[in-house]
Amino acid sequence: MTDIAGERRPSRGRRRGRSGDALAAAQMYYMQDRTMEAIASELGVSRSSVSRLLAYARDTGIVDIRITAVAGGSALERQIRDRYLVAAHVVPMPSTVSEVDRLERVAMTAARLVPQFVDSHMTVGVAWGSTLSALSRHLPSKELHNVTVVQLNGAGNMQTTGIEYASEILQRFGEAFGARVQQFPVPAFFDDPATRAAMWRERSIRRVLEIQARMDLAVFGVGSPAADVPSRVYAGGYLEREDFRSLAEDKAIGDVATVFYRGDGTWRDIRVNARATGPDLERFRRVPRRVCVAAGVHKSASLRSAMLAGLVTDVVVDEALARDLVSD
Repeated sequence: MTDIAGERRPSRGRRRGRSGDALAAAQMYYMQDRTMEAIASELGVSRSSVSRLLAYARDTGIVDIRITAVAGGSALERQIRDRYLVAAHVVPMPSTVSEVDRLERVAMTAARLVPQFVDSHMTVGVAWGSTLSALSRHLPSKELHNVTVVQLNGAGNMQTTGIEYASEILQRFGEAFGARVQQFPVPAFFDDPATRAAMWRERSIRRVLEIQARMDLAVFGVGSPAADVPSRVYAGGYLEREDFRSLAEDKAIGDVATVFYRGDGTWRDIRVNARATGPDLERFRRVPRRVCVAAGVHKSASLRSAMLAGLVTDVVVDEALARDLVSD
């Protein structure tokens, strides 16, 4: 299905500006079945210019393309839905694709899907990480009002405040939806659980926590220590050697927004979580829509556990990962 904003018919020779030309080209191409050559002739531009106008229309949200699955989606999507009770969106691609390319393709697909879940007057929680960074670069614009984008977990460590990295991701989400951006200016992990408890009593921090508690949508990836494209929390200086030892002893298999969980989905008594600034997973499970984006079979164990724990309502994955999720 293709939705095109606006109904005004273009007229040759009138100065419309780029957005107006893109709208005119999109109307003729998608609604009137005109060829690119015919559109180029009517607008008085080259065929390559028409191609660029159509790309601009898609990128800016003038055109919103949705692919509606036939007969309830692909077999893989149905199998994931039946086994894990989540809505699956499988991105087909050959097995020869590199892990970096795989992540990029999944992120691009997720970036087209997420705006369908965002509407005016919503609060959107966003985690930081390699997957969300890639997704944010491909978000199309959607004209909304009174939307808030809130950071799900702190990003600072001993090497960096993390502000620049996390804010770049948040800013892209904010620009895409015309939203207010609420950062969470705390480290990813406190040194002492008592420090976190004290900070959580501060009014400025409580304000952000209260915004998080009102989330309508959460967008996040899953971390995995076995990833070929390392999750930022494992490779970015956030965890000390003692932390890795503790996580191994506690049988942690992955994380959502720097909160760790085991293969059976339990998480409360994992010691590192007492210092983590990510969301309480019990509360997180009450967010109406929780969109997880993951690429690569190395994320399989972490993603499977997150879905079994009820942390996910929608998942975007590549075909190889999807097959692994339903292979046993």
